[in-house]
Amino acid sequence: MWQLTAGSAALGLALAAVAVTAAGPWDSGQRTAERARAAAPATGGARHAPPPAPAPPERPAPAPSAPGVLTALHAPAPATRPADLAALLVPLLADPGLGPLRTASVVDTATGRQLYGEGAGTPMTPASTVKIATTAAALSALGPDHRIATTVTAAPDGRTVTLTGGGDPTLDPARLKALAADTARALTARGHTSVRLAYDTSLYQGPPVHPIGPNENLAPVVALMTDEGRLDDSESGPAPRTADPAGDTATAFAGHLAAAGVEITGTPAPGRTPEAAPLARTYSAPLADLVERTLTHSDNDLAEALARQTALARKKPASFDGAAQAVRGELARLGLPVAGARFADGSGLDRRDRVSAALLTGLLTRAADPARPALRPLLTGLPVGGFTGTLAGRFDTAPATEGAGLVRAKTGTLTGVNTLAGTVVTADGRLLAFAFLAGSTLSPYEAQPALDRLSAALAAQH
Repeated sequence: MWQLTAGSAALGLALAAVAVTAAGPWDSGQRTAERARAAAPATGGARHAPPPAPAPPERPAPAPSAPGVLTALHAPAPATRPADLAALLVPLLADPGLGPLRTASVVDTATGRQLYGEGAGTPMTPASTVKIATTAAALSALGPDHRIATTVTAAPDGRTVTLTGGGDPTLDPARLKALAADTARALTARGHTSVRLAYDTSLYQGPPVHPIGPNENLAPVVALMTDEGRLDDSESGPAPRTADPAGDTATAFAGHLAAAGVEITGTPAPGRTPEAAPLARTYSAPLADLVERTLTHSDNDLAEALARQTALARKKPASFDGAAQAVRGELARLGLPVAGARFADGSGLDRRDRVSAALLTGLLTRAADPARPALRPLLTGLPVGGFTGTLAGRFDTAPATEGAGLVRAKTGTLTGVNTLAGTVVTADGRLLAFAFLAGSTLSPYEAQPALDRLSAALAAQH
C-alpha cells in the first residue's frame, strides 16, 4: 500500500510542477497568468462556446471544468465582530507565560480595519520583530531590485588597486574569487602585473561595534566583509566572528589576485577609493531576496546593512544614528504611526528599540496592499509556522498545531522579551495581520508557546 501511496504522491507533485510551469512567469509573488485571470470578469465554471456547425472531422467536446481547490482571500463577512475576536484572544493573552507587559493588534488586511487591540499604540521593546520595520524602510527607499555593489578601482598610475566595500555582508568567497579574477584580467590588459592593495570601508561612519559589544549574534558593522565575518561554516544564527571583517576580506582578495597572476607588494592596508571608473565589481542579490533572508533567518548582520542602505538612500550618515533617522523617516512617509517609535539599531538586539503593535500590523497591512507590490517581500520572507526559518521548530504542540503552515511570522527574542508579528490565513480565507508583544517574560519556553497559541487561534476564525 505504501508503494502505491508514494507513487501517487510523486505523480501528484509531477503534475503540480507541470501546472506551475504552464501557468507562466511569476511577478511579485503571483504568477502573471494568475493575475490576468484574477483581473478577468468572474463567470464561474468553464466557458463553453455554442456547438460548431457539423463538419468533418468532428472535434471532441471540451472537458468539464473542476471546482476550485483554494478559495481566494477576501474581506470579512458582515457577521464578523471585534467582540467575537476579543472573547477568543483575551483569555489567551492572559497566559502567565507572557508576563505582565503585553500588547496586541489584529487587523484585516483587506479592509485595514482593526479587529482587536490591547495597548496597540503602546511602544514596546520589539526584539527582532523590528526587522519588519527595517526591511520595509529599505524596500520603500530603494525598491526591491536594488543591489549592493563591491568594487575594485585602480589608481591613475595603475600601481595601487582599492577594494571598496558597499555594505554587502552576503559577499561570499566564490564571488570574492570571481571579483579577483575579473580584476586580474583588467590589470593584465593594462600591462600591470604588480600592485599594492588598499581597502576602503569609509562608506560607513560611527562605531562599528554594536552597543551590546562583541557578540556571536553580530559581526562588527563595517562596509566590507565576507560571509558576515563568520569563522565557521554556518549560514545563519550565532557563530564565532572575526574582529576584523574588512581586513580579513582584503587579505583573502590579495591571495586570489596572486593566484590569478598579479603580484601583491606589501600587505593590504586601509585607503581611499581613487576617482576613476571601477576595474571590476560584484553585486549582491536583489534587495527583495535580501529582505526575505533577513526575515526568514532573523539575520542581524543583514538587517544592520539594510538599515544603512536606507540611510545612504536618504542622504543620512551610514551609522547607527543615521540609520535610525532614515528608517523612522521612511516609515512616516508611508503614513505609519511612528509616535514613540525608536530604532536604535536595525536588528532588534538593542533594548532601546521601541515599536507598537499597531506599527507592525500597519506595515504588514501595507505589504498586503496590491497597490504596493514593492513591499511584498515583507510577507513572502516571513517564516512559516512549523516549517521554515525561526519558526521551523514551533507550532508542533496542540492547539498551536492549528497554525502550522497558516501562520507566517517574524519572531523576537531577548531575555525577558518575546514577540511575534505576521500574518495568518483564517478558516474562511481572510488574511489577518497580527502583532503580539510581551515584556518582562520569565522564560521563552513559556512565552513562545503562548504566542503560538494566540496566532494559531486566529487561523480557526470564520
